[in-house]
Amino acid sequence: MKQDHITNEHVQVLIIGSGPAGYTAAIYAARAGLKPVLYTGAEPGGQLTITTDVENYPGYPEGVTGPQMMVEFQKQAERFDTDVRYGVVTAVDFSGWPHEVTIDGNNKLSADAVIISTGASAKWLGLADEIRLNGQGVSACAVCDGFFFKGQDVAVVGAGDTAAEEASYLSKLANKVYMIVRRNEMRASKIMQHRVYNAKNIEILWNTETERLIGEHQLENVSVVNNMTGEKRVLNVTGFFVAIGHKPNTKIFESILDLDDSGYIITIPGSSKTKIPGIFATGDAQDRIYRQAVTAAGSGCMGALDAERFLAQKEIELAEVSQK
Repeated sequence: MKQDHITNEHVQVLIIGSGPAGYTAAIYAARAGLKPVLYTGAEPGGQLTITTDVENYPGYPEGVTGPQMMVEFQKQAERFDTDVRYGVVTAVDFSGWPHEVTIDGNNKLSADAVIISTGASAKWLGLADEIRLNGQGVSACAVCDGFFFKGQDVAVVGAGDTAAEEASYLSKLANKVYMIVRRNEMRASKIMQHRVYNAKNIEILWNTETERLIGEHQLENVSVVNNMTGEKRVLNVTGFFVAIGHKPNTKIFESILDLDDSGYIITIPGSSKTKIPGIFATGDAQDRIYRQAVTAAGSGCMGALDAERFLAQKEIELAEVSQK
């Protein structure tokens, strides 16, 4: 194992990322007296900062906007003296202990334990008005936003398991669901395809691509085109769900931690522990299945508790070495 790194600063617990997982980890770590330092990343608050209304998080009976929720998470973490800093982790060195992290390309610090809460980002189509209308009829999460489109006509883009699951979920809420599939077949598993075919209010538009989103302040229509015939069509939908997958924000951990085929960090089942002692992964960076704010917060708690236990054991080991 390498000797201690030469750095500008040393901290007990470093948290990378500031979504529900990161802030919850901070709250638990701070209450345990671990004096956590949290770097927000490029998008403070994570995906929730582009979410208009959150109605499925316990404790908010009237609902809350995503940005407001993240402000309150941050306030609670800072109440227990979490040091919240704005900056991006640009490099890591987990080959020795303490672990070394580089912030914004030049500021290095070392940490006894690192909790990764970098989240995941939805993949978008790249349409001109996609981001502008995000939260105004455009969404990348049917479970999060489907309720707002009850009894309305909506569209889902994608052909994999995620799209099939989103379409099936929406079919129980919406009046009609258009499923926009670019090819003449779906990539979804047979069982997921079966669910789509059995839903009477799902219409699959084969060989179809989205041309543009129409609406000034709110989505009003979607223009699509058949890529085989060139025929254009306008769908009168108020909801447009992009379901072409998510990309975990884990690139800097490639070749350092074990990642699955999609880039999600692999943790020891039932824990937040990675293959490297003292490195913990929480939230959407390691959760390819649920991807909800409440599950991310729960895993953030796990990360802090695992880090606390790791540091306690480390302290015992160091004390034993010093006595020899």
